[in-house]
Amino acid sequence: MAELTLQNVSKSFDNQLILNDINLSVGNEEFVSVLGPSGSGKSTLFNLIGGLYQPDQGEITLDGDTITGTRGSISYMPQSPSLFPWRTIVDNVMLGSEIVGEPDREAAMNMLKKAGLSGYENAYPHQLSGGMKQRAAFVRSLLSPQPLICLDEPFSALDEFTRLEMQKWLLDLWSEHKRSVLFVTHNIEEALFLSDRVIVLSERPATVQKEFEVPFDRPREETLLLSEEMLSWKREIYQVLKRGDGSGASRG
Repeated sequence: MAELTLQNVSKSFDNQLILNDINLSVGNEEFVSVLGPSGSGKSTLFNLIGGLYQPDQGEITLDGDTITGTRGSISYMPQSPSLFPWRTIVDNVMLGSEIVGEPDREAAMNMLKKAGLSGYENAYPHQLSGGMKQRAAFVRSLLSPQPLICLDEPFSALDEFTRLEMQKWLLDLWSEHKRSVLFVTHNIEEALFLSDRVIVLSERPATVQKEFEVPFDRPREETLLLSEEMLSWKREIYQVLKRGDGSGASRG
């Protein structure tokens, strides 16, 4: 089980309000994306959930237990793969499980095979492409024992073709190893393609403008991206982001 709840969470830096009374949740095995303008505080939100920052007010709970200001409760994948250059790929992906004393090399090797990284288990990060590094980083997240994974714009540095391939790969692996996921992105199409729900933040100081229930069936097919329904939903979310005041009517 992994149910995350943020209640009335606010955070300031240098007397500047970044997040203002944020309320959101992620259900068990649910894939939720957070959309917002650049600088709206999406990464700050992750740092609060991960316990790196303490909120000025509010509470963060996981399965009913307070994790406010507590580190180690979530698995976190940042924008860059953050692989240790001196460790092989298999040793990198085992890092999270090693820290808690539960390393399983066989499981790591099997997961790397599913990720299309067979033959690269003993390679070093500099020998992998950007997409391959991101796959390794996500495998590391899945092998970590925490039930909630936070992904912070993991595909933002990739070209469009590689990005789409990574999105499809992520959905395939997630559907097989269901975990609760909170995914930060600034790409509306990506959020709709991946998620069960999309949460839209306003400009700074960020508040939750709207939540959208994504209606598309799973598994998601690439043809969905060119459909009229996808275009309609992209247009509606774009208008909410553009207004910045949450004045429109929500769907779903």
